[in-house]
Amino acid sequence: MGLPHELDEGSAGADLVQRQGWVVWITGLPGSGKSVIARALQKMLLERDVMTQILSSDELRRYLTPKPTYSQDERAILYGSLAFIASLLAKNGVNVIIDATGNLKKYRDDCRAMVDRFAEVYVQCPAETCVRRERNRVNTLHAPRGIYNRAMSGKAPTVPGLGSPYEEPVRPEVVVESDKMEPDKCAQAILNKLKAFLLK
Repeated sequence: MGLPHELDEGSAGADLVQRQGWVVWITGLPGSGKSVIARALQKMLLERDVMTQILSSDELRRYLTPKPTYSQDERAILYGSLAFIASLLAKNGVNVIIDATGNLKKYRDDCRAMVDRFAEVYVQCPAETCVRRERNRVNTLHAPRGIYNRAMSGKAPTVPGLGSPYEEPVRPEVVVESDKMEPDKCAQAILNKLKAFLLK
């Protein structure tokens, strides 16, 4: 006796493929505003009945590497895990917003290769503005506190943009300048640029 909802390649199987989710990776220097923009975008999409899951590298790090060293090998494990989780969610119909610096282009490219529907958003912001914001922010949204101060004092030698490189996206789908635009305006710009992609 067959299952009540057997799948065949011509009907239900095709529907399942169509229901796959997308992944949007929001990248930028620490303090550029990625987390606030990600949450603003999530709210705007929810208002349009589009559900999303935010994957934060800082939040994942608390469980994957609770005593982080921020070494290159550790970052490779973290971002590889982040990309893998995002790809699994997308394959099961969940739309994902990745909130992560992903300082090397390889991390973001690897994720792109794992997902059928992927977009990269670059939150562009001068380093001095990021430093000032990071020093003054009250709610870090899971990010470690005082990273730039520790970097400048030699206690955190691998902060992206200072001790470690930050490789800017070469051909991102969207660029927003968070030093010139409020987070809501950045999120709206992302939505406007990717509307056909995000609301499909």
